[in-house]
Amino acid sequence: METLEDFLTKIDDPQNRMRTEEIFAWVMKEFPTLEPKIAWNQPMFSDHGTYIIGFSVSKKHLAVSPEGAGITHFTDAIAEAGYDHTKLLVRIPWNGPVDFELLRKMIAFNISDKANCETFWRK
Repeated sequence: METLEDFLTKIDDPQNRMRTEEIFAWVMKEFPTLEPKIAWNQPMFSDHGTYIIGFSVSKKHLAVSPEGAGITHFTDAIAEAGYDHTKLLVRIPWNGPVDFELLRKMIAFNISDKANCETFWRK
């Protein structure tokens, strides 16, 4: 798998594929300087070579990973959006709404927080 399009074709459920495609298109429109890529068989977006946000799919949800710092910083907002989360990812149920404002804030936080980061992951 080398592109976001390749990743999308692997999503069996057409509605889940369309939802994921919508989110990827939104990220690219809202943050045109981010570089989409596939790494570890997962789609992600980076800025100046550093990880900003990644995605993965499961049967019941789309997982969003803004790294642990992003989860910690937005724990209350994640709960307010009605999403379940772990230390490293937020679960957006396929049958519920996408909180694009929360996604915007998580991405903007990582871009700002990692502006001087010289590694892919936070240290």
